[in-house]
Amino acid sequence: MTLTATPAWQALAAHAGQMRPRHLRELFSEDGDGRFARFSLRHDGLLLDFSKQRIDATTLALLRDLAEAADVAGWKRRMAAGEPINHTEGRAVRHMALRAGDAAPAEVRSVLSRLQRCCERIHSGEWRGFAGQRITDVVNIGIGGSDLGPRMAARALSAWQQPDIAVHFVSNIDGADIAPLLGRLDPRSTLFVVASKTFTTLETLTNARTARDWLVAAGGESAVARHFVALSTNLVRTLEFGIPSDQVFQFWDWVGGRFSLWSAIGLPLALAVGWHHFEQLLAGAAALDRHFIEAPPADNLPLTLALLGVWNSSFLGASTAAVLPYSQSLSLLPAYLQQLEMESNGKSVDRAGRPLAAPAAPILWGEAGTNGQHSFFQLLHQGGRLVPCDFIALRQADFPLAGHHPALLANCLAQSAALAFGQTAAEAEAAGTPEALVPYKVFPGNQPSTTLVLPALTPYTLGQLIALYEHKVFCQGVLWDINSFDQWGVELGKQLAGRLSPLFAGHGDPGAFDASTRGLLAALTGDR
Repeated sequence: MTLTATPAWQALAAHAGQMRPRHLRELFSEDGDGRFARFSLRHDGLLLDFSKQRIDATTLALLRDLAEAADVAGWKRRMAAGEPINHTEGRAVRHMALRAGDAAPAEVRSVLSRLQRCCERIHSGEWRGFAGQRITDVVNIGIGGSDLGPRMAARALSAWQQPDIAVHFVSNIDGADIAPLLGRLDPRSTLFVVASKTFTTLETLTNARTARDWLVAAGGESAVARHFVALSTNLVRTLEFGIPSDQVFQFWDWVGGRFSLWSAIGLPLALAVGWHHFEQLLAGAAALDRHFIEAPPADNLPLTLALLGVWNSSFLGASTAAVLPYSQSLSLLPAYLQQLEMESNGKSVDRAGRPLAAPAAPILWGEAGTNGQHSFFQLLHQGGRLVPCDFIALRQADFPLAGHHPALLANCLAQSAALAFGQTAAEAEAAGTPEALVPYKVFPGNQPSTTLVLPALTPYTLGQLIALYEHKVFCQGVLWDINSFDQWGVELGKQLAGRLSPLFAGHGDPGAFDASTRGLLAALTGDR
C-alpha cells in the first residue's frame, strides 16, 4: 500500500477539505489567547511558534497519526543505527556521528584531531608560506555541499571571526568568480583548501588548477605543498596535484555532501571562527540530535516542522515556500536550505520506484529581512498565491548597534501578522482610505507562517538551527516515502556537459544533439 492510500493520509485529505475555506482570523478568534501556547514549542532556548499555520488541534493530531503510519520513529532508529537507508546507493546516513563528541567513531575523532592541529598551526603562525610569511587568507575551492555549508556558516558567524585571517569561497567555474579574488590576494600568504571527495569535480578542479598556476608563477612548484590542503578521499590524485598526504583530510561515503559541514568540509569555517567555536557548532547540532531522537512527537521540533511542511504542500496545495531570516548574518541560509531540501526531497518517485501520488517538496526560496520586504513581499501580500513562510528571529543582535535590532524585530512580527490576518475593505475604509483606493488596500491574509526564535546567533545555536532543518528534511522524506539521500537528478546534466565540452574545442560530432543545442553551440562558438 502506498502511503497516500493509508487511512492516515486519507483522513488528512478529508480534513484538508474542511480547513481550506477557514481563515486564520477565524482560528485565532476561536482559540483566543490560548492559541499561541497550544501551537508553540520551546526547547533548549529555541521557540517555535506555529500558531499562524492553518491548523487546528485535529489537524495536528491527524498529522501525528501520519507520522506513526509512516514509521518515522522506526526510520530514525535505522538511521541512528547506521543501516543503509540510502538504498539506491547502498549507503548509511551517519552525519549525526560527525558531531557525537566522545561517542563519535574513532576515524571521525582522528580526522577532527588532525583538523584541530591544522587550525592551530595556521592561527598561531607556525604554518608559513613559501616566502616565510604567515597565512592571512584562506580560499575554499568547492561547490555544492563543499561550498554552501561552510560559506553560509562563516557568514552567519561573522561576529565570531578571527581577526588575523580572512576566509574566502570560490565555487563557480565561471572565471569571474576566482579571477577578481586572486587579483586581491598575495600568493605568499594565501592557503587554498580544495574540497572534493573524489578530487574529480569539474568546477572544483578547474578552479584549483587556476589557483595552482597563479601560485606556481609566484613561488615555483615547491610552493604548492605549503599553500594547498585537500578535503578528499583520493590520495593518488591529491598527491599528483602536489598536496602531501598529511595535508589531506578524509570524509566518508556515509556523509552526503549537503550534510557534510560537520566533517573535514568544515575546515574553512573552523579557520574563520577558531577551533573552539567550531566545536560549539558541533555541540549545538549534537544537542538537537538528542532532542530529535528522544523527544516524543508532541514535543519534537524537527518532526513538527516537517509535518507542517507536508500539510502545506501535499494537502493545502502550496508549491513553494519562503525562508525569511531577519538577520543579515543568516542571509545565505535560504540558499543553503535550497540545496538541503530540494536536492534531498525534489523527487517524484517513492522508495519502491513508483510515481508519487501527491506533490512532495516545494520550491524553496527566500531573502533576509528587511530586504525582502522591498522586493517580493508585495506578491506574498496580494499576489494570490499560497506561500508558507518560515520567519527566523534573534532575541539578541550579533552586532548590537543602537536602534537597529528593535526595528528589525518589529518588522519581523509585523510582516508575519500582516500575512496572517491581512486587511479587509471595511478596515481600510475605517482607516480613512478613499473609496476609490479601497480595492487596492485589501490584503487577503491567511498566509501560513512559522516563526523560529533563537536566543542569539552563536556557534551553538547555529548548530541547533542547521540540525533542526536537517532532521526536518529527513522526516519529510519518510512522510513522502522517498529517499532523501541520493541525487540522481544532478547527474544527467553533468554527463551531457562532459559530452559537450570537447565540442567547444572543435572535437567530436555535434550531430548527436538536438537542433536547439546544435544551434546554440554554433552561436556560442562563432560558427554562425
